[in-house]
Amino acid sequence: MHEGLSLLYVGAVLVLNGLWMLGRIEDREIQVINFFAGGVSLAVAAYAAFGPGADAVSVRAAAMTLLFAFTYLWVAINRRNGSSGHGLGYFCLFVALTALPTGLLQLVVAEGLWGWWSGFNWLAWTVLWFGFYLMLCHRPQLQPLVARTALAQGLVTAWLPGYLLLQGLLLA
Repeated sequence: MHEGLSLLYVGAVLVLNGLWMLGRIEDREIQVINFFAGGVSLAVAAYAAFGPGADAVSVRAAAMTLLFAFTYLWVAINRRNGSSGHGLGYFCLFVALTALPTGLLQLVVAEGLWGWWSGFNWLAWTVLWFGFYLMLCHRPQLQPLVARTALAQGLVTAWLPGYLLLQGLLLA
């Protein structure tokens, strides 16, 4: 259930960040969902890493979830203080370089629909985080493409599976 909780709000923040990058939401407003989604993901990760029953598998999941949490918290802080985003861009490169082997490893060990879904999502998120890196550090003109990618991935890779998990219609 924790994964569904986290994914639901990852979906919301990706969709809303896509709309924000397309100029449909103001900087002051986008902070709210980024702080919230970052906080939810941080809480899910903390419980997985330090809660009862924490083990190597849950700590690994927490480490991966923190990649999301820290990204959204950093976006919110940048919108609050007006930073250029270069530091966040280089963090996104780090995340993309972490997500790529994560996706490939997930595909190697995939068993069932959820395993395959997870592997392909990590590869999709690799592309998105790499797009954020390029946009923030080198090619600001990529913003409309990255915005639409965030919007689409928010719906397909996070919101929908998160919702289905929470409703018990999809099993992780």
